[in-house]
Amino acid sequence: MTIPLLTLSHQQPFWKFRTHRVIANTTESTRNLCKSTLYLFLALATPFIAYRCFNSFTMFWSSSSSSSQPATKIDAGSLRRQRINSSKLYQPDASSKVPVIYSSYYDISFLGIEKLHPFDSSKWGRICRFLMSEGYLEKKSIVDPLEASREDLLVVHTEAYLNSLNNSVNVARITEVPPVAMLPNWLVQMKVLYPFRRQVGGTVLAAKLAMDRGWAINVGGGFHHCSGGRGGGFCAYADISLCIHFAFVRLNISRVMIIDLDAHQGNGHEMDFGNDERVYILDMYNPGIYPFDMTARNYINQKVEVVTGTATVDYLDQLDKALAVAGSNFAPELIVYNAGTDILDGDPLGGLKNCPFNDGPGEWRAA
Repeated sequence: MTIPLLTLSHQQPFWKFRTHRVIANTTESTRNLCKSTLYLFLALATPFIAYRCFNSFTMFWSSSSSSSQPATKIDAGSLRRQRINSSKLYQPDASSKVPVIYSSYYDISFLGIEKLHPFDSSKWGRICRFLMSEGYLEKKSIVDPLEASREDLLVVHTEAYLNSLNNSVNVARITEVPPVAMLPNWLVQMKVLYPFRRQVGGTVLAAKLAMDRGWAINVGGGFHHCSGGRGGGFCAYADISLCIHFAFVRLNISRVMIIDLDAHQGNGHEMDFGNDERVYILDMYNPGIYPFDMTARNYINQKVEVVTGTATVDYLDQLDKALAVAGSNFAPELIVYNAGTDILDGDPLGGLKNCPFNDGPGEWRAA
């Protein structure tokens, strides 16, 4: 046994040389693999790093600017009015256009992930394309809204809530699409939250156009499950609450009625205006589906609960009676009508059985 060992010992220089070659080749392969991995990481991470750096610089600049100003304490009401008055959301010129608001940025689409939720996040574009194909609307006559900025959103939302949206896990919970949690937040901001913020701008602008022209439609928006401090049910921003607060300040009104005909209870705006006598809430909803928010139900001025399976005739009869009562109870200067399509028969979420029907020659009604 010792002789072979001695023999191997005599061949040691040769084995060292071969071992060094193997190690050298392995090291070169490993180095190339590491370089490829590094390049891939940089390609994926660079936009995220740039986005985070931009946010950090913006926050630093904001804090530096504010610290250079004399320290003055501003109450919440004054700060809200200041933000509203400095906002640009009322700026789009619609004088030569129909008061229908839409942007192609409304539609949410990314690698099919949006299809994991039954909510149709591309319906807004299809609605406008249908109206244009039928000759009811021209593309050039549609009003294109601005994106709601962080300062705009702070009119209603808390800093803590807006900061929470920088975590993709929180956005995944709000949109109820779990894979969103695994996406880098810069991508979530671009593909999910930016379209939402654009729709918020549309809802805010709709109030101004309605006061100017008598009516206005924001094809998107209606995020009635979101309040100032909490999102949910595919609603990340409280556009209805923002719209009303802007109207109070910029349009000089003091009485707003919310008519919420989405099949789900509008618990977001109910929590925001629960103790505000300037806002009257008529909410017609199915109590057997999400969100089951009993606290928010206490803040509804007039609730009409329609059970699963309610059909068109019964639905419209209850609605007619409710509108008559609301009109006698409250005299609004502005009405915010949240028109949820989930009350229609076949919707996977609403549980109701409404469909258009003919009342008589030449007269159509739709629930």
